[in-house]
Amino acid sequence: MHLRSRAMARHARWAVFALLTCSGCSGGSDHDGSSAGGSPSSGGVLVGEAANAGGTAAGGTGGGAGAPTLGGAVSSGGAMSSGGIMAAGGAVSSGGTMAAGGAVGTGGSSSLGGRSGQGGVTAAGAAVSSGGSRAAGGAESGGASAGGDSSSGGQSPTCPSPALSPGDSNQTVPVGGSSRSYVLHVPASYSGSIAAPLIVDFHGLGGSGTQERSSSPYPGVVDGEGVVMAFPSGEAGPSGPAWNVGPCCVDTDDLAFARALVEHVESLACIDPKRVYAVGFSMGGGMSQYLACHAADIFAAVAPAAFDLLEENVGDCTPSRAITEISFRGTSDPIVPYDGGYSSVVPGMPITFLGAVGTFSKWAELNGCTGNPSGPDTNNCQTYSQCDDGVEVTLCTKQGGSHEAGNAAVAWPVLKRHTLP
Repeated sequence: MHLRSRAMARHARWAVFALLTCSGCSGGSDHDGSSAGGSPSSGGVLVGEAANAGGTAAGGTGGGAGAPTLGGAVSSGGAMSSGGIMAAGGAVSSGGTMAAGGAVGTGGSSSLGGRSGQGGVTAAGAAVSSGGSRAAGGAESGGASAGGDSSSGGQSPTCPSPALSPGDSNQTVPVGGSSRSYVLHVPASYSGSIAAPLIVDFHGLGGSGTQERSSSPYPGVVDGEGVVMAFPSGEAGPSGPAWNVGPCCVDTDDLAFARALVEHVESLACIDPKRVYAVGFSMGGGMSQYLACHAADIFAAVAPAAFDLLEENVGDCTPSRAITEISFRGTSDPIVPYDGGYSSVVPGMPITFLGAVGTFSKWAELNGCTGNPSGPDTNNCQTYSQCDDGVEVTLCTKQGGSHEAGNAAVAWPVLKRHTLP
């Protein structure tokens, strides 16, 4: 059973949250993939996302996807228009936290490396006083002056003044001598006086934070709850912008980026540090899986879609505590096969997917779950609920589903009922 260290490394500076989403893909062919509804380039595959707007409703099957083969590089160029992820807001009280939010959006039928259907995944955020740092410890209560540190069991996060105005802004954060970028989304319902959740949404292979923001199905659902969202951009790799998920797919410290991003958002907005969540589609889902393994002190829960744990690095997945994970998978996914197996999504960096059920079972093991999973329910989700520290492990399977985003309307209620200890 993995270590359950409760110590929350609140001073983990400038560590970042990398998100995987297909960049600039409105209405075009997939980055490193085939044109919408078409067949992929020779031997090419894209673990990314690209979908045509106006697709199926939640729970509907993805349509018009060109079935790619795994084991080759993909052609470049393309775009996607829908899908995504988002976060929602809330507030902390002395000794505890409450989460809120929810999001859902419709996606289109997927093309190579694309996604379709309604849904996605969410992540909700953390807060720290402006100019201050988070100290390890329990719940915060009481007021803290601007620029002060929150201490164990003492002060609550300070809300920066003046409050951020609603809208999107391009942000940069220094990480390891370089500058990384993300899009910060502040909904109209964000008050700036109540600590809100933060959802970090990662794009797919070949994507960007800007594209993920425009295609995410979550803002339309969670904006009303005041949830702040961040959409980071991956660094360029052999097949376009990607995330470092261990054995693949770009040589950058995206774990540090994810941590740094969260801390940076906390310095700008009134964020609840106990309600920071990671979500992502395709390789972005892989990034959220990776953060659950290596940054459970920062992220309260994760919701990956269209990606699994990997055989190459699953042995290194040792979360510091039990962490809730809800995964969305399609049985007809041509990019990340439901049953798992070998894939050459990035030239020279082969990976082996553990499979949807294999990943489900592994997270149950990591979280000390006992008994049999419940379900499937009306959303075709199965859940281990008898796990360490009350966490949940859920697998939602879409029969006939392609390479597509998850159902945010299902994911968010699960995510938001879990907070950091």
